[in-house]
This record gives sequence, structure tokens and C-alpha cells, in this order.
Amino acid sequence: MTTTFVLVSGGYTGGWLWRDVAAGLRAAGAEVHAATLTGLGDRRHLAGPEVDLETHIEDVVQLIDHIDAPEVVLVGYCYGIYPSAGAADRRADRVGRLVHLDSPLPQDGLSMIDQVREQMPEGPARDRTLRQQEQAEGGWRIPAPTRAELQAYGNLAGVPDEALDRLARLVSPAPAGPYAQRLRISGAVAELATTGIFCTTGGTTDIAALEALVASGLPLVQHLAGPRATFFELATGHWPMLSTPGELTDVLLRAAAGEGQRLTV
Repeated sequence: MTTTFVLVSGGYTGGWLWRDVAAGLRAAGAEVHAATLTGLGDRRHLAGPEVDLETHIEDVVQLIDHIDAPEVVLVGYCYGIYPSAGAADRRADRVGRLVHLDSPLPQDGLSMIDQVREQMPEGPARDRTLRQQEQAEGGWRIPAPTRAELQAYGNLAGVPDEALDRLARLVSPAPAGPYAQRLRISGAVAELATTGIFCTTGGTTDIAALEALVASGLPLVQHLAGPRATFFELATGHWPMLSTPGELTDVLLRAAAGEGQRLTV
């Protein structure tokens, strides 16, 4: 049976970000759909103060609804895990596996900004994220990061110059609303088969750190100790689809097959 992937990128980007990974997955026989969320990428002209997280969740829901495959492997990268989790909650019967690609673990009742404020380590990247949200143009429009800002805050380890040039050229402004709206999900998301992919160069979390959290008894992560949760590490920065597209392609195919390390707690 053909594996169908839905790839959801993070802020400032769009479906274009997955070009090399999508090509690799298709070469392996998979069907691939790369989402561009409203107000981003080549849909930036649709941005406005009314765009919020529910808009982006509906983007992903509609994409899933228009795919003929009985189920999909839904991949959420960075901010993209928030609309992915929301869509997975609404279409749990269509999501065979939810993949967290170097992303947070979304929580019901918290926005991305809530989690940045409460959980992200102190530092320039955290400060810049909160400052941008608070100083958005017109109260809703966050300017696209410059090349210098990407290099300073983006954890671009391993990204070649050509890919960085393309990234700097195509990043778009982002509507602030989706980052500030609180996510609403049920327990259905925690019951899905899941895979976490940690980018460990310059990252703040890896499999060992997650095992320690599970061992501590933190309720939020207990479901990740189950047999349907698998994990991978990539020795690269935060943009694996640009720095190591071949390795990421292989990991996504293995994740779809249920492979990966399981927690030993």
C-alpha cells in the first residue's frame, strides 16, 4: 500500500520548504502533499488580522479531506505541529501517525507563545520570539526574518549556502494570530501512533532528556512511553529538510513503517 505523507512547515515558510524531501519520498513510492498555510509562502497575500490557529487547522483538515488515501502520515515541523495536532484531533480516524519534527509537544489550552514563554530556555531566540509577537506591525503582521536574523537565531547548522540563499529569498511575513491563539485538542491526539524526530545540533531536547521527563512522572509525556511511540535523532540543526534532506527522507519512511527507538523507561 502506498504511504501518503502530509507535510506541514513552520512559520515564515510554506510547502516549498519540502522540495528535496518530497522528491525523495516520491522516488521511494510515496504520495506527498506539502501544505502551505494561509498567509504564508505563496499564500501570503491572504494574510490578515483575522487569520488565526483555527484557520491553519482548517487548512490541514481540508487537505486531508481532499486526499483519497484512507490514512496519512501527518508531519508537523516547528510551529506546524500546532495546526497538525489540531487537524489530527478532528480527523483522528484519518491520521495513521503524527510526526513531531523538531517541534514542541502541543498542549490543550496553551498557544505556541504560551509554551515559548513558559517552557523555552532563556536566551536570545526566546526573547526575539516574544518581542516580535508583541511588536507585530499593525498588531498582527510579523515581518519576515532577514538573512542576518536567520543566521543569528535560526540554528542553521549544516544548511549549505545555496539552501540558505533560497530560504532567505522565500521566507514570508507571518500573521501573529495563529501563534497567540490557544490550541484546543482532546485526548484523541495522545492515542495516535506518534514519532518524535529530534535535531540534536544546537537543540535543547533529545531522546535521553525525554526519557528523563517520562521517568519523572510528568503526566503530559507518559503516553510517549507506549509501544506506538518511536523516536529518532538527527545530528543537524533546526532545518533538516535543507541540511540533511536524504537522511530526513529515510527517517520519515522508517517512521511511517513504525520503526525508531522506543523509550526504555
